[in-house]
Amino acid sequence: MARLPREFYLGDTVEIARQLLGKYIVRRLPQGGDLVCRITETEAYVGRCDKACHAYGYRRTSRTETLFAPPGHAYIYLIYGMYHCLNFVTEPEGEPAAVLIRGAEPVGDPDPISLLRFSRPFAQLTPYQRRHFLDGPGKLCKGLSLTKAENGMDLTGDTLFVCDRAEDGGLPSPPAVSERICVGPRIGIDYAQEAVEFPWRFWLEKEDKK
Repeated sequence: MARLPREFYLGDTVEIARQLLGKYIVRRLPQGGDLVCRITETEAYVGRCDKACHAYGYRRTSRTETLFAPPGHAYIYLIYGMYHCLNFVTEPEGEPAAVLIRGAEPVGDPDPISLLRFSRPFAQLTPYQRRHFLDGPGKLCKGLSLTKAENGMDLTGDTLFVCDRAEDGGLPSPPAVSERICVGPRIGIDYAQEAVEFPWRFWLEKEDKK
């Protein structure tokens, strides 16, 4: 299966966050089977200048060590003691930066993801649960069976990777829809002083048909 090369993650983090919109995450489960979703929301974090980044000012700890790894690795951490967050490490090795994957939508059969999230098939979910199926980093990680055990995983390997097209993940392309890219400040970083206003959050919004 074709996947994004390591060079893709080597560039500017903010630009990569924008470029990841509409691309496809493939999660290959140890017990067999692939989970595929399309990225719909991202946020950029850059340690050298961003007080919202865990490694701001090149702060290196056991938690942030993965941020200093070569680009194209997964940085997964736990928040509030219960939710995992998936990030893609970017920029050259030693530059702590990453893109947080804030939201996605399932591609193909949603039942395997639904069973991981809710322990029941998609058809049995409430309208609210369907509407907010993967629209948060914790929801995404639970639906893709990602925990701190996968922290540091190579995104150019065979277990977790990103594709340009659904076909690259072994699925037919979903129907084309008209979308626009929205830009705004990131969520939940009130502590980050001037970085609160950085327009480093990107998301896809469907356009109404006239």
